[in-house]
Amino acid sequence: MAEIKQVLMPDIGDSKDVPVIEVMVKAGDTVKAEQSLLTLETDKATMDVPAPFDGVVKNVSVKVGDKVSEGTLILLMETSATETSATVSPTTTPAPEKEAENSGATQSVAAPAAPATPTVAPTGLPSNHTGKAHASPSIRHFARELGVDLTRVKSSGEKGRITKNDVQSFVKTALAQPQGGTGGVGLQVSAMPVVDFSKFGVIETKPLSRIKKLSGANLHRNWVSIPHITQHDEADITEMEVFRKELGEEYSKQGIKITPLVFLLKAVVTAMHQYPNFNSSLDASGENLVLKKYFHIGVAVDTPDGLMVPVLRDVDQKGLVQLAKELGEISVKAREKKLPATAMQGGCFTISSLGGIGGTAFTPIINAPEVAILGVSKASIKPVFKEGEFEPRLILPLSLSYDHRVIDGAEAVRFTSYLGSVLSDVRRLVL
Repeated sequence: MAEIKQVLMPDIGDSKDVPVIEVMVKAGDTVKAEQSLLTLETDKATMDVPAPFDGVVKNVSVKVGDKVSEGTLILLMETSATETSATVSPTTTPAPEKEAENSGATQSVAAPAAPATPTVAPTGLPSNHTGKAHASPSIRHFARELGVDLTRVKSSGEKGRITKNDVQSFVKTALAQPQGGTGGVGLQVSAMPVVDFSKFGVIETKPLSRIKKLSGANLHRNWVSIPHITQHDEADITEMEVFRKELGEEYSKQGIKITPLVFLLKAVVTAMHQYPNFNSSLDASGENLVLKKYFHIGVAVDTPDGLMVPVLRDVDQKGLVQLAKELGEISVKAREKKLPATAMQGGCFTISSLGGIGGTAFTPIINAPEVAILGVSKASIKPVFKEGEFEPRLILPLSLSYDHRVIDGAEAVRFTSYLGSVLSDVRRLVL
């Protein structure tokens, strides 16, 4: 059976008529024992007054600015019949005046400080700009859980104190802005302008697909955190194309489509054997290179909802026909939204082919934690000077983006040159 109980101000020592600087609950809130109800501020310290038992707040009897003493009615709480009251002492912290003596750090004596966490601190957000923050122990604990640097939060409470709503508003604003950098360090860039486009004419707002939202965040992170360099090159695929068409006719009756991408998969793996840095990743510290002994290649697939990158595994152990079959299957699954998340994990290198659409060159974005990606544009007939005369050759444009922390320019050129030689003479694929 439920009953209404009074929650009175506990013993607060010799202090009397202590001002209330923050009320953290309202009527209807469900609270747990030890949860902070309000914050007081004496001449020497701030203190949180915790709930003595579990229950539902029925009525709050104090407000910000009120002065309370031991025995003052704080609120009425509805509890179950099994609940019993308990004497709970307020949690104290040094007052703002004392904070200057403690290098601006306000710490709760009720619990040790939490380990350092990455802070949410995007550029352009409101900041105290004072080097210290005035906040109650509960707010500091709340901010630590969210990884928020309180010195960057604009306060709205009495006497410049930070409230829970201030922290929540800061986080909402931070999440609404794109974040750059690595290791939790944001890039010092200005916020994007907010423009009312309807002032200039008729507009239509269309939400991004879920895939584009997810891939967009990853692409932005990869673009701003990896030093991209793109090496452009060409490969003569005249003979390869002749052979591909012959295979295509042979296996078309089995429903297997032999595309140029199948040859690219094998050629890339051959080049990765020669240049193993392209089959690596930086570890979390950024100081060690993880060299992989497996060859899983991601393939960018264009779907109605956005770009997906399924991974073909152990490409080095499979033939052209088997790869063609697997490539067709995963492409269909991607477009039909039947591709599991695990099918897009573990890639060593990515190929993004736009050859079926057009273009002459582009700058593909590296799919971290990989260190390189190959972009392929549309092949075209070009005159090539060979043995004293020009002859028409089918030339395939290649665009290799690489992480300059791992791969230098000379190594990238050697990679594309070797790749071109393999594609121009497919017999090298069996070496």
